[in-house]
Amino acid sequence: MDRVVPQAVPLGQMEVFQALQRLHMTVFSQSVSPCGKFLAAGNNYGQIAIFSLSAALSSEAKEESKKPVVTFQAHDGPVYSMVSTDRQLVSAGDGEVKAWLWAEILKKGSKELWRCQPPYRTSLEVPEINSLLLVPKENSLILAGGDCQLHTMDLETGAFTRALRGHTDYIHCLALRERSPEVLSGGEDGAVRLWDLRTAKEVQTIEVYKHEECSRPHNGRWIGCLATDSDWMVCGGGPALTLWHLRSSTPTTIFPMRAPQKHVTFYQDLILSAGQGPCVNQWQLSGELKAQVPGSSPGLLSLSLNQQPAAPECKVLTAAGNSCRVDVFTNLGYRAFSLSF
Repeated sequence: MDRVVPQAVPLGQMEVFQALQRLHMTVFSQSVSPCGKFLAAGNNYGQIAIFSLSAALSSEAKEESKKPVVTFQAHDGPVYSMVSTDRQLVSAGDGEVKAWLWAEILKKGSKELWRCQPPYRTSLEVPEINSLLLVPKENSLILAGGDCQLHTMDLETGAFTRALRGHTDYIHCLALRERSPEVLSGGEDGAVRLWDLRTAKEVQTIEVYKHEECSRPHNGRWIGCLATDSDWMVCGGGPALTLWHLRSSTPTTIFPMRAPQKHVTFYQDLILSAGQGPCVNQWQLSGELKAQVPGSSPGLLSLSLNQQPAAPECKVLTAAGNSCRVDVFTNLGYRAFSLSF
């Protein structure tokens, strides 16, 4: 297993270094393999760890089963976002996107397949790319972050085909309306913007913080998470976590959660959210809090639902954030165990 350690460090000091590294670790991103049996997690040191979900969930699992099967250095800085295609693991860091073949990773190989950098305005600009979104029908990848633009990349050719401009500040999150097809983006400017991928035009803007029922000026206007389900959107951050009807741009449910939320997703008839604090929150669409399930991290930055049909035995929710652990929920009621870097 490859790990990043200083060169020529005595064994005792190396162990101290690794312990300190784990103590100060943040896991920013997760992605499930195409087969559904493995989970990739990316941290603030630029490392990607691959965990075997099938081994960890086995009735014969041991403590070693909850450790990575391989760890490799992917970026010089944090791994802010990851997605998986049917063959590749794609990750984003400071100013660049890289890809690896899942088949090679699982053979303990970590040779990158390709890397690319969006066309930034100046060569001195190295903005964070902290959100990646696959558009399967177009075989394209959308990325966004510190340069306030959405960049579309053709996955077949590697070419950047367009840049969508409208945000006036850092973009935090992306979501796809597949039927439309439209992409939603949210960021520090407090706006959720809807983009028509056929015309590359902005078609709707919702400035969440301007709605009195959503506004929380003491937390700021930033949008840190969003998800969409057909005509509905849920978003949060500085403003309250809110369910919106997109066609009418109307907030329909304000969820009574004080802490800013960093990740949200629709799941069956529930909305799952996480952010400041150790809990995964389960919400009814009506706004009622169904459950708060505690995890092992003091704050959560990402949730991942493994719903790959090829591995129904690995159907789990995983949550990660401000620690070296990735919590695994085999059902939504409790944390079964934690994976650990």
